[in-house]
Amino acid sequence: MTPDDLVEIEAIKQVKYRYLRAVDTRDWDLLATTLTDDATSAYSSGKLSYQGRDAIIEFLRTSMPEKEMLTSHKVHHPEIELTGPDTATARWGLEDVVIILSAGMNLRGAAYYEDQMVKVDGQWRIAHTGYRRLYEEMSPRKDEKLTDHWWSD
Repeated sequence: MTPDDLVEIEAIKQVKYRYLRAVDTRDWDLLATTLTDDATSAYSSGKLSYQGRDAIIEFLRTSMPEKEMLTSHKVHHPEIELTGPDTATARWGLEDVVIILSAGMNLRGAAYYEDQMVKVDGQWRIAHTGYRRLYEEMSPRKDEKLTDHWWSD
């Protein structure tokens, strides 16, 4: 591995982190910059699969209403392999927390993401993303009180 390879690997990490920040903050314009036009996704072990950047963003936009569903997605333990000058594969451990206010539920889970990355016009982008759950659990919020969130008025 060369120093240039390490620079490319760090750039790939930055794209994935930006992707998750965009999802959690519902910044759909930023999310669009992380995906190729023809990106594909296979969330929840492929149960939720979409073709094309616009379809992926539309799914996320409609399934995650910002004031009803609060999310935190964290990836770690990246395993990134440069497979060519403009291609790479990446695996990430995922831990996520979802608060579904309208249903009074909390969701917590863990998964592994597998991504295909490509370099477009000198910038790394996600060509395919998807995860397979290790586990997912839901529980009622009971007496928990939310004291602040991103969209608080």
